[in-house]
Amino acid sequence: MNVRKVSAAAAAALALSLTASACGGGDDDGGGGTDGGGGKITVGIKFDQPGLGLKTPDGKYTGLDVDVATYLAKELGHEAGDIEWKEAKSADRETLLQRGDVDFIAATYSINDERAQKVDFAGPYLLAHQDIMTRADDDSIKKPEDLNNKKLCSVTGSTSAQNVKTKLAPKAQLQEYGGYSECLTGLENKVIDAVTTDDAVLAGYAAQEQFKGKFKLGGFKLSNENYGIGVPKGSDLKGKINTALEKMVSDGSWDEYVEKNLGPANYKNEPAPKIGNIVK
Repeated sequence: MNVRKVSAAAAAALALSLTASACGGGDDDGGGGTDGGGGKITVGIKFDQPGLGLKTPDGKYTGLDVDVATYLAKELGHEAGDIEWKEAKSADRETLLQRGDVDFIAATYSINDERAQKVDFAGPYLLAHQDIMTRADDDSIKKPEDLNNKKLCSVTGSTSAQNVKTKLAPKAQLQEYGGYSECLTGLENKVIDAVTTDDAVLAGYAAQEQFKGKFKLGGFKLSNENYGIGVPKGSDLKGKINTALEKMVSDGSWDEYVEKNLGPANYKNEPAPKIGNIVK
């Protein structure tokens, strides 16, 4: 009888210990963002988009999304050193949030109805547009229709070039490369006449030191892309991040980040959008 009583007590104590451990481990594994601060926080960004989200060869992270995410993390109670950066490729973003691999994502993440069924969005924090980029000395493309019979580049699988060919310039000659850097090299060498994707992405590439002054954006505004901060469905981070985004705009940090990262390409950015204002 005594042995059984001791065993039952020990089992109960073990169960309580395990429960306490499970409830108290969030801050050590990168999941500390939802409790108002402390410990690590894991943020998803692009690793390959200059001016927006880029992991440099020396292991540093730069770009508008990095600056925005760092500001948001600080407002949530985390220092820059608390941030664990995780690559968030376009096709993986919803999965990363649903699995809890990241606390939030800032990765040129356009808000749309399909994605909003799977994750929640704070913001938007930037209104971008699909656009065209050409060589700075090329005045032959003054409107989208001028792309007819021109060589138009985008990355393999992108919908941007198809949108142009289907809706605006059916005779455009599509060239699909593995990455936008290849498109820019082709543009610089006159193998390509124009590159298309979001204007913020194009500006990020054009702002690189080796490309400064070589390219220009058309300013055609072919679509509206509302960049938001992705968070897990039902997360209380949405409200906290929206509050932080409003502060980022009001204290001038937003203007500073946009100018620093995209200004060198003479990017004509839209004013900071209002929280919840999705431009269709």
